[in-house]
Amino acid sequence: MHNVRFAAPAGRLLLSLIFLLSGVSKATDPTGTMAYIAAVIGIDPLLPYIGSTVIELLFGLLLLAGYRTRMAAAVLSAFAVAAALLFHSDLADQNQMIHFLKNIAIAGGLLQIVAFGPGALSLDARRTASRAAA
Repeated sequence: MHNVRFAAPAGRLLLSLIFLLSGVSKATDPTGTMAYIAAVIGIDPLLPYIGSTVIELLFGLLLLAGYRTRMAAAVLSAFAVAAALLFHSDLADQNQMIHFLKNIAIAGGLLQIVAFGPGALSLDARRTASRAAA
């Protein structure tokens, strides 16, 4: 049981990867991403493109580092649910249902971080420890 201290950072790594990889994909293919956004939700894609790319990269990095972790996890959880509802709501399509449920499961995992924090191996824990020592 002494190795459980690595469970929280491993969980943060695994959860952050999907957002970081998706954010990098968006950043490297803005034209394709904006075309997809426009096709699915039918609005000018520039703001959703910028917003989603920034959210995935910035909050994905915060989650990975364990800095402002509860806030980052809450934002990413809301983002995952919004993406599920906006982009994967055709539940009659089995592929879309899988993506919908994946996003909902990711949101659930992130809410566990909101509830229980980032774990001992995080910048938040380090910051708390240095405040307590001061």
